[in-house]
Amino acid sequence: MAAIKFRENKPVRTCTKTYASYRSFKKYLAEDFNSKCGYTDCRDFWFGGKNTFHIDHFKPFSKNPALETDYSNLVYCCSYVNILKSDDEGHYLDPCDIDFNVHFERDTDGSIVAKPNSKEANYMFGKLKLGLARYRIIWKLDEILNRLEKLRVAIHNPKNIKIKNDLRIIHSELAEEFTIYLGYLKTNQ
Repeated sequence: MAAIKFRENKPVRTCTKTYASYRSFKKYLAEDFNSKCGYTDCRDFWFGGKNTFHIDHFKPFSKNPALETDYSNLVYCCSYVNILKSDDEGHYLDPCDIDFNVHFERDTDGSIVAKPNSKEANYMFGKLKLGLARYRIIWKLDEILNRLEKLRVAIHNPKNIKIKNDLRIIHSELAEEFTIYLGYLKTNQ
């Protein structure tokens, strides 16, 4: 199977504010992390939105209390990986400091794959259970949404000379993909 990039846009921490509570940073983290989990690259709305997403302390504040409200130590993430990571200080990659595409990729079905030469990626893959079907399903749903957006843009561009042919191709691909994926979901739930 051909590999696909793990993520398109690397998160970048930009907030320079200071707060007494790390929870006050949530809206800035959501923006800096493109509303996606720093570890799985899944959009927050698939998990109930910003209100249900967590803030991970990259270096656990239970063991590093001085970093509790240090913005450079915070990671916007889904509850699943935050709970699994807990206060573990194992071999983790900071999503803002490291290009995850060097350490992870996705199969064509959307499964997260740790590259074999990355000790950290393989540790994270096991500890955070990055091979769970939920991340593959969310990736596939995002792919369908991206295609729907392309279709919407094409529909609203009447000046495009090839509009009818383009729309037929996009619609056909999307319909086929959606139908196949619905069959997959029905048999694998």
